[in-house]
Amino acid sequence: MGYEQMQNNRAYVAGTVLSAPEFSHEVLGERFYDVVLGVKRLSDKTDEIPVTVSDRLIGERFPAPGERLGVSGQLRSYNKQAEGRSKLILRVFARELDDGEAEAPNRIELEGYVCKPPVYRTTPFGREICDMLLAVNRAYNKSDYIPAIVWGRNAKYAGEFAVGDRVAVTGRIQSRTYQKTLPDGSTEERVAYEVSVSQIERAD
Repeated sequence: MGYEQMQNNRAYVAGTVLSAPEFSHEVLGERFYDVVLGVKRLSDKTDEIPVTVSDRLIGERFPAPGERLGVSGQLRSYNKQAEGRSKLILRVFARELDDGEAEAPNRIELEGYVCKPPVYRTTPFGREICDMLLAVNRAYNKSDYIPAIVWGRNAKYAGEFAVGDRVAVTGRIQSRTYQKTLPDGSTEERVAYEVSVSQIERAD
């Protein structure tokens, strides 16, 4: 992977392991496993962040559920076919592991391109929000498509960006539950992942 692709997508999450490693896939003899990490916010709410880890990082023993773990890597997206539609899956792809005792347990820095018109809105309580979708370049001519949500005074600023604008954001990875209405009229609780943006600026 080139230096630029290493710098435009940097994530770090630290928290409690919530699940045992589950085999995901294998590439050229390297096996990858999925785990879920519980990362606490300042509000005490816990974000459940999915992580993909290589067996070459796990070593002899992977931390068991309930133990602490820190993960440095990148937030990546994958398309998965479900219910006849393509669903965007987000995961932290681990490059290094540590004991999870960092002072800042959830931080991400991205530099990418706006790939859909931003949607600026206000909540019924008057809070300003802007939804964005960023395309972040990866090696081998691939891109990760990462949803981001911008709050407060930055929301209106973010709403002025156009498709193709290059932006840099700093924030944290969060999980959010929502109710999905199914074709038969019933509802199902699902989880969405996104970047909650604390800083945003043009990167041209």
